[in-house]
Amino acid sequence: MKDVQVPPLTLVEPPRGWQGLDLREIWRFRDLLYFLIWRDVKVRYKQTVLGATWAVLQPLLMMAVFTVFFGKLAGVSSGDLPYPVFALAGLLPWTFFATAVSSGGNSVVGSERLITKVYFPRLAVPFAAVGAAVADFAAACVLLGVLMLLWGIAPGVGLLAAPLIFGVIFLAAIGAGTLLAALNVAYRDFRYVIPFLVQLWMFATPTVYLQPAADGSGSSVVQALLALNPMTGLIAAFRASVLGTPIPWAAFAVSSVAAVGACLVGCYYFRKVESTFADII
Repeated sequence: MKDVQVPPLTLVEPPRGWQGLDLREIWRFRDLLYFLIWRDVKVRYKQTVLGATWAVLQPLLMMAVFTVFFGKLAGVSSGDLPYPVFALAGLLPWTFFATAVSSGGNSVVGSERLITKVYFPRLAVPFAAVGAAVADFAAACVLLGVLMLLWGIAPGVGLLAAPLIFGVIFLAAIGAGTLLAALNVAYRDFRYVIPFLVQLWMFATPTVYLQPAADGSGSSVVQALLALNPMTGLIAAFRASVLGTPIPWAAFAVSSVAAVGACLVGCYYFRKVESTFADII
């Protein structure tokens, strides 16, 4: 009788502590990432009368409201630009960021059945939620182009920098979305904190008003608070690149460093705690 060789026992345990991002694994699951993005886009406007038209109506209605109350009644300055175009150029990247952060923050909790039944890189869930918001942003950019044409505003060579600036805004949304997604699993209070945080963050960002000048005419406290907000330089740079005004490269550089840092912190923290998602979600 021949000896039967017993195969060695392999014990599989979840990783603990801080882990690498392993972007190669996400690349291997790129088809899944694509279908998750497509699913989020379809679900967002499922059973709605206007469908994807809401991607254009939302910033349009916000622009109209701010034009009436800020541009007309409050007399908020927009420099040499028509206030509707000025406001929309700031609202478009902000609306993308707010939608991406809100969707990303609730994405893991909303994918409970998928996460508890099959293995795949969990980072794909908040990444897909942020990626789905790009479709809305692209549709709304057409509206901005129409308004610029109506007011006779031609973009300059700075428009070439718009994709780069948007890419940094995308990284900032990835960082905030993944961090909030991980925190939302462990602490469901964040379900209520996220909408309030996004709304407060909007008014702390010069989206529909000019940033106070650094020549002493503005409050130093307000200037310091705005400088600490990484979205300040990103929104200002995007608006300037699209509307043909001078791009604040110094503020953009500082905000870019903060955005990349936030992206790394959010993703690494997500990877650290993702092994517990299936147990507590």
